[in-house]
Amino acid sequence: MSNKNSNILPIVVMFLLFFMIAFVTNFAGSMGVIVKTQFGASNAMAQLGTLANFIAYAVMGVPAGVILKRKGYKFTSLLAVSVGFIGVGIQWLSGYAESFGVYVLGAFVAGFSMCLLNIVVNPMLNTLGGGGKRGNQLIQFGGSCNSIGGTLAPIILGYLIGGSAAAAQVGDAAPAMLAAMLIFLLAFVIISLTKIPEPHIETAEQRAAAKAQKDQHSPLSFRHFVLGAVAIFFYVGVEVGIPNTANLYMSANPAVGPAIAGTVVGLYWLMMMFGRLIGGAVGGKVSSKAMLVTVSSLAIAMLVCVMFFPEAW
Repeated sequence: MSNKNSNILPIVVMFLLFFMIAFVTNFAGSMGVIVKTQFGASNAMAQLGTLANFIAYAVMGVPAGVILKRKGYKFTSLLAVSVGFIGVGIQWLSGYAESFGVYVLGAFVAGFSMCLLNIVVNPMLNTLGGGGKRGNQLIQFGGSCNSIGGTLAPIILGYLIGGSAAAAQVGDAAPAMLAAMLIFLLAFVIISLTKIPEPHIETAEQRAAAKAQKDQHSPLSFRHFVLGAVAIFFYVGVEVGIPNTANLYMSANPAVGPAIAGTVVGLYWLMMMFGRLIGGAVGGKVSSKAMLVTVSSLAIAMLVCVMFFPEAW
């Protein structure tokens, strides 16, 4: 019981980091409205922050896994929050530097942090919960915090910008950036002072044994892995592209403005949480194939309507 009580504070920190993963990632998409105004970026260039954020995953994915295996949860999480603090800080400084390149660099660095956090928070939270049903339950709570972060990021930034995007500046987003940096700093202090169990850290003997026994099959030799990778590529493009583009489109309309646009985009991410809950509820009764075909067909029909119906509708 005492061990569970001692884990309460780091568990809360993991919930905050779940929140930060979605908040910082979706913040990059919402920042497109600001960089388009302050730096004169085109609609396409305004999305470079999001692109840099996700490219960092491709660069850092394998190294992050190696770091986690060799250094463990505590080291990896401390590294992640440190890099996150620096990445958000660089984006904040881009407004004072009046540099679009500095902003993109900050988004890229923040992406490194998000990649590290994604790799560490799920297994670490499961370990802190003692594994089994309790660990899985904590991960579900963490996923809810993630959805809340994704919902709040565009709403908060929209209201910080105000009713018009014409004079939007990086400085408008400073309160949210400083709050994110404070959370990263608080997480660093708490994690550094907490004893984290490390049951899965890889020893030198295990690394030597893994090298001696190489798998005959590469991941790419499995058809479902390849198709799954292609599907995730398109899925993430759709998931992130729709709210980012919608935010730019609605914010540019004087009748809508950034505040209302941010709220609508926030509702998009909130509906995704409801979709997860519904999918979890019916997933044991309906096949994955039937679920995918149904919701994908409905989404395609709605998108076609949006593209071809009169704008006033």
